[in-house]
Amino acid sequence: MVVRSPFLSKKKWWVRLFFPSPRQFSLSIKAHRQIMPFVMDMFEVRGGYPLKGRVKAMGAKNAISKMLVASLLSDKKCIFFNVPNISEVGVTVQLCQEIGMEVSWDRERGIIEACTKEIKTSYISLHFSGVNRIPILMMGALLGRTKEHIIVPTLGGCKIGKRPVDFHIMALMKLGAIIECRVIKKEKAYCAHAPEGLKGAVIELPYPSVMATENVILAACRAKGRTIIHGAAVEPEIIDLILFLQKLGVVIYVDVNRTIYVQETERFYEVEHTVITDRIETACLGMMAIATKGRVFVEGTKQSHMITFLNKLRQINGGFSVKENGIEFFYQGPLKGGIYLETDVHPGFLTDWQQPFVVLLTQTEGRSVVHETVYENRFGYIETLKDMGADVELFTQCLSERPCRFALQNCQHSLIVKGPTAFFGREIRIPDLRAGFAYVMAALLAPEQSTIIGLSYIDRGYEKLEEKLQCLGANIQRVHSDEPLCSNIVDPTIPT
Repeated sequence: MVVRSPFLSKKKWWVRLFFPSPRQFSLSIKAHRQIMPFVMDMFEVRGGYPLKGRVKAMGAKNAISKMLVASLLSDKKCIFFNVPNISEVGVTVQLCQEIGMEVSWDRERGIIEACTKEIKTSYISLHFSGVNRIPILMMGALLGRTKEHIIVPTLGGCKIGKRPVDFHIMALMKLGAIIECRVIKKEKAYCAHAPEGLKGAVIELPYPSVMATENVILAACRAKGRTIIHGAAVEPEIIDLILFLQKLGVVIYVDVNRTIYVQETERFYEVEHTVITDRIETACLGMMAIATKGRVFVEGTKQSHMITFLNKLRQINGGFSVKENGIEFFYQGPLKGGIYLETDVHPGFLTDWQQPFVVLLTQTEGRSVVHETVYENRFGYIETLKDMGADVELFTQCLSERPCRFALQNCQHSLIVKGPTAFFGREIRIPDLRAGFAYVMAALLAPEQSTIIGLSYIDRGYEKLEEKLQCLGANIQRVHSDEPLCSNIVDPTIPT
């Protein structure tokens, strides 16, 4: 049963957008404090030291956050292992707790026990608006468990380009959901319900969007009959979600040509699941090791998740050796440029690998071309890299044999990077998660001290990054300050 505030009538369910319960308000404030802390943290970095040693890859951020939402499908206990202690997971836990999930999280051991015996409310407080992109998945997970109105706030996350939810809405409506978007007092919320229940359908996704695929999968688990998803994303994190759902009791499988079949599920089971390691963190640490002319073994990573990335490393003479329990990355001589790199959906080159790879390309001999085809505004970090010493030129044209969907949109989505170039220490502010790692990587190549502001982005996706780098020999410290931001800090989001 959904718990409603006593003063709300059915006709005025949207009033909850403005009158959250004290518990909802408290949880949402905690979420915002975790993402946007009041005390400003910063990294002080002095480069020039090769990284050497061994680290363990954390669990994948983009897997555990989705599986926590997926566990809302049933009232059974789910135990997750290899859970990263990052703020993205913390906020997802708070979102799930708000609607009734009971959670026990051992942060040191990386274990979460979660169980949602009942849905206490289908309203996700508007105070979560803009925190991350997880709320939209709540619609797919909850539509099959309640016929009440589901209200989720607008999406947040990194500002890397347009990330519309049109594909989500189209697919869920085809399954039988009624969805509308309300704009009240300048705040947007998505409102959904399925008064007659969800029914299986054939869904054609115009683009293999990861989160749209996940949303449809979650909704299809409780939709009557069978759902077929064509044009689905098939990233390793989605396969991990499918493996979790199969343990949960769902009949689900992947067929050829990006097709996923999901059968209605009526009986669920308790689950124990180990989250896959984070292929993004692994690649980032590997690139950092090679750029600093060091040698780092990343324990727990899977070669099968990184084939495209490893091929690009080999093309520039980046050293790596695949072991039974991980991959060792090392500098084996001068790095060679002259390559062409294009980001794409899996099994293509992951867009989240692109930023640190551009930093790596600044250390190669020659010119290389990078073509971003996933997000049109993924190069927002380039101006800061140029200020630090990078030789990079941006283009609105598709520097490719085939044009991409951004060809006529007049956005800078191609670049030419020339190397090798030296980096200089700067005071900089992080604009998004992956750009943040690229800045840390560039700072480790600069002999002068760099100060990096905006660590809330880093903490979203990297577990105790400074501690891992310190163990590898990096000169990096996290410092706390109540002082306002310095006026001379480089911020690429503010026009000059």
